Amino acid sequence: QVQLVESGGGLVQAGGSLKLSCVASGSIFSFNDMGWFRQAPGNERELVAIITSGGSTNYADVVKGRFTISRDNAKNTVYLQMNSLKPEDTAVYYCKARRATYGGFVAYWGQGTQVTVSS
Repeated sequence: QVQLVESGGGLVQAGGSLKLSCVASGSIFSFNDMGWFRQAPGNERELVAIITSGGSTNYADVVKGRFTISRDNAKNTVYLQMNSLKPEDTAVYYCKARRATYGGFVAYWGQGTQVTVSS
């Protein structure tokens, strides 16, 4: 069974930075893509950034230019570098991985890590 474990969340002042990590229990080569999502209280879970197995990336408009997603295949880890943080970035951040199977995709989620940005 695939396990994703996030870390790196915490409390930071507006304008500060945090780097989130997501470690997979197996090789991340087997995933078609991996990404970061976030969910604030009362809101739906939303995409923050994704990175494909080929290294292509995509970002939500609200984080473009501030956040960077990257991967280290040797460490089975995906990162999210978050700079110029704003109070509206406060949320639980989740790591997601997708693997293609016959007939579709299987998705795996981490348990989440809290990011709180104070004004």
